[in-house]
Amino acid sequence: RPAQCLAGAQPGSHSAMAASATPAHTGPLPRWWSGPAYGLLGLPLAFVALPLYVVLPHHYATTLGLPLASVGALLMLVRLLDAAAEPLLGRWSDHLYQGPLRGVLWVAGGSALVQLLGLAGLFFPAVQGPQALAAWMVAGLLLTCLAHSQLVIAHQAWGVRLGGDAVQRGHVVAWREGPGLIGVVTASALSVAWGAEPMLWVFALALWMGWLALWWAPRPVAALAQGVSARLPWSAIWQPLREMAFRRLLAVFVCNGIASAIPAALMLFFAQDRLQATQEQIALFLVLYFVSGALSMPGWLRVVRRWGLERAWLGGMLLAIACFGWTAWLSSGQIAAFALICALSGIALGADLALPGALLARLVERQGAQGRSEGAYLGWWNLATKLNLALAAGAALPLLQWGGYSPGTLDAQGLQRLAWAYAVLPCALKLLAAALLYRLLIRPFPLLPDPGVAP
Repeated sequence: RPAQCLAGAQPGSHSAMAASATPAHTGPLPRWWSGPAYGLLGLPLAFVALPLYVVLPHHYATTLGLPLASVGALLMLVRLLDAAAEPLLGRWSDHLYQGPLRGVLWVAGGSALVQLLGLAGLFFPAVQGPQALAAWMVAGLLLTCLAHSQLVIAHQAWGVRLGGDAVQRGHVVAWREGPGLIGVVTASALSVAWGAEPMLWVFALALWMGWLALWWAPRPVAALAQGVSARLPWSAIWQPLREMAFRRLLAVFVCNGIASAIPAALMLFFAQDRLQATQEQIALFLVLYFVSGALSMPGWLRVVRRWGLERAWLGGMLLAIACFGWTAWLSSGQIAAFALICALSGIALGADLALPGALLARLVERQGAQGRSEGAYLGWWNLATKLNLALAAGAALPLLQWGGYSPGTLDAQGLQRLAWAYAVLPCALKLLAAALLYRLLIRPFPLLPDPGVAP
């Protein structure tokens, strides 16, 4: 992405920045590498998400032979446990940011190492047999996901503390999500087409480079620089849920997230069994989808300038429905048609990546929590993300098995049910999310005023 995307943004334009290991920046980010220095860690954080949430279920169900319903149930268990820890990790993030910034960075380094070791163990298990594999998967996933969650929240909190208006916040999120999309594309090519070992080596290198770059990123605003107390009670963890504005935004985010998580959980099954695609073609589908999303993000930022964050996100949802809905009618061999769907749907993906995070950052600032307790908001936000993934895997996979589908099947009825679950159900949920966005955020119902919500 061109460096000028951030040239006019002023995420660091508060009166003071935190003093830390490197000199503080004030005003517009002055160096061309300021945006990439913050955003580069987004590459490995997104890189690991595809192996964990898309490739791993397929790997354990097909290569290692665990029953599909068991894989789905175990994934849901792990993701529910991981989700329950998100608010606590968010509160811990707030605590870390009250101290020296180097403490945040060293904890992030430890989490990065745990992630790498956990992912390697998941793809190269040291045990055999169904029960042992199931226990190994649960333990490895829980360890890896908790480390991943801690690092994601710390990275997001850094970006929230940079501040700025709606467009500037969109730039900050874009600098984080843009490298993230590159990471997903790289993971798609390596894990699907080339295997787990090259994927792990690239992940290790990207994680190390992203962590080093963060030492030179623009400094986030410190709580004491804003004249607020650095001490927060543990009860502050519940404050976001008391605010109607946050609950409304979270409701839209959850519904939209489930709509996106279901196709992610089923994509490999649909491509292999319904379309009869090869591994190379599946890697191409993923690359087209995520590259289109990356290329569309500057366009969505221009839409934000014209329509605002909420209406731009609504446009992205409606575009996703229009592009993806007719996937259910594809049959075996329609590779080119599905590739076109992936490219068009990827354009809509850019809105889902850049705009919800910018809406959350703006809400945190309006509630007076920036530089003080944004970790609490991010904890609940990421809890919702994990619940989306848990529901998608825990409900869709067992339901498909009970409906007559099993991996590798040629049964026409089972494949049709796979197609409906993969395409029609997500579009219905996406339409519901669009309706919620319109009625809760754009044209909200006249509800009783919430004294905790800033105008």
